[in-house]
Amino acid sequence: MTAEANLSSGIGKLYLLISALACFLLGAIALYSSGIGLVEPKFHRAVGFALALVVGITASRARRDAKGPVTGPKATIHLILDAVMLAAGLWAIWSFSFVQTQMETALYDVTRADAWPALAGLIVFLELCRRLWGWGLFGVGAFGVLYLLYGQDLPGIMAHTGFSLKEVAEALWYNTNKGVFGSITNIVLSTVFIFIVFGVLLEGTGAGDTLLKFAFLATRRTRGGPAHAAILASSMFGTMSGSTVANIVGTGTFTIPMIKKRGFSPTFAAGIEATASSGGQIMPPIMGAAALVMADLTGVGYLNIIVAALFPALFYYFSLFAAVTVEARRQGIEVQPMSVDDRITRVDLINSALFLGPIATIIGCLVAGFSTSAAGFYAVVVLLVLSVINPDVRSDPLRIWRSFLKGSQSGATLLIAIAAIGILVGSLDSTGLGLKLANVIAEVRGESLFSALLVAMIGALVLGMGMPTLPAYLIIILVMGPAIQQLGVSMLTAHMFVFYYGVASSLTPPVAIAAYAAAPIAGANPLITALMSFRLGMAKFIIPFVFAFYPTILIIEEFSLLPFLWIVARTCFCIWLFSSALSGHDCRKLSIPEIILRFALAFTMLAPNPAVHLSAIACGIALILWDIRAARTLEPAETNP
Repeated sequence: MTAEANLSSGIGKLYLLISALACFLLGAIALYSSGIGLVEPKFHRAVGFALALVVGITASRARRDAKGPVTGPKATIHLILDAVMLAAGLWAIWSFSFVQTQMETALYDVTRADAWPALAGLIVFLELCRRLWGWGLFGVGAFGVLYLLYGQDLPGIMAHTGFSLKEVAEALWYNTNKGVFGSITNIVLSTVFIFIVFGVLLEGTGAGDTLLKFAFLATRRTRGGPAHAAILASSMFGTMSGSTVANIVGTGTFTIPMIKKRGFSPTFAAGIEATASSGGQIMPPIMGAAALVMADLTGVGYLNIIVAALFPALFYYFSLFAAVTVEARRQGIEVQPMSVDDRITRVDLINSALFLGPIATIIGCLVAGFSTSAAGFYAVVVLLVLSVINPDVRSDPLRIWRSFLKGSQSGATLLIAIAAIGILVGSLDSTGLGLKLANVIAEVRGESLFSALLVAMIGALVLGMGMPTLPAYLIIILVMGPAIQQLGVSMLTAHMFVFYYGVASSLTPPVAIAAYAAAPIAGANPLITALMSFRLGMAKFIIPFVFAFYPTILIIEEFSLLPFLWIVARTCFCIWLFSSALSGHDCRKLSIPEIILRFALAFTMLAPNPAVHLSAIACGIALILWDIRAARTLEPAETNP
């Protein structure tokens, strides 16, 4: 090994050591602030971003090295750039802390000199956002800065009165209500961070493997077998991990080969895993930490949020079960015995406490009146105590340490993304652009709630395309939220509506990040997998319209038992007709007229007018009976030569 290679290796190890220390400190602060004592908000945000800056720079270096070692002058340039970014970022964060301290102790106005460190901080965090999250989030943040600086020259509703450099700094950097250090950052640091650490620890202690085995046991007598198990496991695993891609990697590497072995095509195997994994974000109780943010933004209690999310999530997973069932029928796949390796052992039964104990702790703490962050803290404590029951943890205790650091790193990279979201928040709030867009949508929709929601859906899918769940949800609610609430729907319904499309955007071609993560595991074409995922997850595009028109589905709003049961039954029937029509198969292969009729009836039976939906239900039942009868007449003909 050359001296240059040795130097590069040494620098790489130093980066890892610094990253581990920063991750540990971030995780320790999260544990302390959530369960032991309060941290002064200004200090919490400043230190949180300073440590996230260190982690972000080291993580981006690790990604560069993963593509191949960089040596020579190029390596030196990278090292200098990282050092400059670190120095500029810390200078900007110190300036934020200094200005906030001055504001607390005396009358202080942000000066033009204060604008330069703020501008440096914005540039540094946007560049980190580009490195870690890609051009999408970078574009969101860059738009926020450039719009404030030059938006006064734009035509029509896009124009604003103009902002000086000092005013831009004040709006985006030195403001604790909006901007980089605003209220969303506070929510992430004080509430979400501990749940991110908890989710990764849950995976690291072996709870994910046990969940997968239980999923296989529960679905062993279904036609879909491992495909149904993937749906069940992903719903449980995804709610904890908060990341669609992490969910796919965590469960898909095991389930996708087994789905293919059962007889399903590689494209279908990758598509069902991608679709199921993306749905983990909508599944209570944790919902990938989005429920925690939604509770803070809406003022609705966390328990109410997860109750409201329950039935829409169950509808979605019912649609996936239905899609697998009709696909198995179409391919003639029958129930097959479960392999010995998938049977539940005594160790698995003991390990089930690893996920049952912490989840029960969260719910128990919330019912007892503890704060959400305190519930997360006690869940982590219970998980760490219970982790010793897993033989794998006892043989390798350091896996807990690695998971803790990994969870803190995930939280740090999320903070980098939140910086871009904060910039957009500050820009929209300062210019009133969100309200202007709401007025435009109101003009486009006319008097139709359906057309307005359709416009909001398209906007949400475009805004969330290629984004992780939480940033996608935040961007969409900031831009589309005011418009949807102007339609007369409640704040919670509006947030749930855009949240679903924030999740669905991970399945929408051409980006479809979930499909692109699952396709290589299955050996399938990514674009074809994206189209398959889009088809399988189509119910996710319908369900928000159901609870927008029938808020009783959310239970905590306008709940009435009989209307609730009636819309549940209609929605389930709609999903079955819709899934079978998409597959072109039910008990037998469906003709083109039958497919078209099923699509039409599926939508019509959700119409508010009783005369319309009752007629559609009657026709749908007749179609199902006709299909059963036709399939029975085909069976004797197929068995006879």
